[in-house]
Amino acid sequence: MTHVVITGTGLYTPEHAIDNAALVAAFNAWVDSDNDIHAEAIARGEREPLAYSSSEFIEKASGIKSRYVLDAEGILDPQRMRPKLPQRNNDEPSIQCEMATAAALQALAAAQVDAADIELVIVACSNLERAYPAVAVEVQQALGTSGYGFDMNVACSSATFALETAANAIVSGSVKRALVVNPEVCSAHLNFRDRDSHFIFGDACTAVVLENSAIAKADECFEILGTRLITKFSNAIRNNTGFLNRVTDSDPLALDKLFVQEGRRVFKEVCPMVAKLITDHLASLELSGSDLKRMWLHQANQHMNDLIARKVLGHDPSVTQAPIILDRYANTSSAGSIIAFHLHRDQLEAGDIGVICSFGAGYSAGSVVVRRH
Repeated sequence: MTHVVITGTGLYTPEHAIDNAALVAAFNAWVDSDNDIHAEAIARGEREPLAYSSSEFIEKASGIKSRYVLDAEGILDPQRMRPKLPQRNNDEPSIQCEMATAAALQALAAAQVDAADIELVIVACSNLERAYPAVAVEVQQALGTSGYGFDMNVACSSATFALETAANAIVSGSVKRALVVNPEVCSAHLNFRDRDSHFIFGDACTAVVLENSAIAKADECFEILGTRLITKFSNAIRNNTGFLNRVTDSDPLALDKLFVQEGRRVFKEVCPMVAKLITDHLASLELSGSDLKRMWLHQANQHMNDLIARKVLGHDPSVTQAPIILDRYANTSSAGSIIAFHLHRDQLEAGDIGVICSFGAGYSAGSVVVRRH
C-alpha cells in the first residue's frame, strides 16, 4: 500500500504589515470625509452617519491584531483604500507566480527535493489573478518542475482540497511527488470601507511538498492518514466578480464584486459542520479528539476556532493544541491552516497525530489527519 507523506512546507510573507491602529486611522479618516460630504442629508435624517471602527472592536470580534499585505500605502490612503499593484507585462512573472515560487523553494529545500522531481503542481487559492493560462503552469515553468500543473479554487478550503487531490494522485501511482501552493492576495478582494469586514484579510502564500513515503528523504515527515471533504451550498460568503460581468453589464466596481459575508450566520452554520466533519473523520480512522496533539485550523476568527476545537477535544483548547496565527497574519484564506502547520509543529514527537482543517465559502471544509514519523 502506498503511503503519502508531507515532507516540506514553505511560507512567503509580504514585507508590508498594517496593525489595527493604522488600519483604523485610515478607515476613520474616510468616515469623516464621507460624513462631511453627506452632512446635509444626515442632518435631515435621510442618511445615517457612518460609524468609526476601533482597534478594540476588531480584536474583540476576531482576535486579529495585524496583517501582512502586498501594498500598504494604497490601503492606508483614505482616498483609495485598496492596494496599488501595477499591472505587469505578459512576459513578466505574475504576482501569484512570484509568491508561489518563493514559498515553493522553501518547501523544496525542507523536503530535500529538486524541483525537476516534482511531477504535479497545484495552485489552489480563493482568487486567481487570471482565468488562463493557469498560474500553476507558470509556476511549473518558473521552478523547472516536470509533469503537469493546474489551478483550483475552493475558496478558503482550497489548500485541503488540493492536498487530497495531490495525495490521491500519488496513491494512484500517476505521480511520485507533488507540490501544492496557495498564493492568496486577499487584500485585493476586500472592501476596506466596510466596517464589519475591513480588518479581516491579509496576504500570504504557503507551499507543501507531498511524496510517496518510499522515496522520501526529508528529516521530518508527516504521513497523511486520511482526508475528508465536504461542501454545502450557501450564499453567506460570496464574491460576484467574474468574466460574465462585462456581458451582463454589471458594475465592475459594485460592492458585490468584493468579499461579502453574513458573519453571524457563517459562525452559526459553519462551526457545527466543521466540528462534525473532524469528529466523523477521526472516528472513521478509529481515532477520537483525545488522540489529537495539534489542530491546525483555518485562521479566520479565533472564536470560531475555539468553539470547533472545544467540540472536537471535549475541553477548551490550549494555545499549543490549537495554535493561532491570525493575530499576526489575519485571515489569509486557504493559506491560514498551512501557516499554522508550518509554524507550529516543531514540538511534536514521532507518532503524534494532528489535523489540518480549513473551511469557508461554499460552504466547504476539508480535513487532513496526519501523523509524525
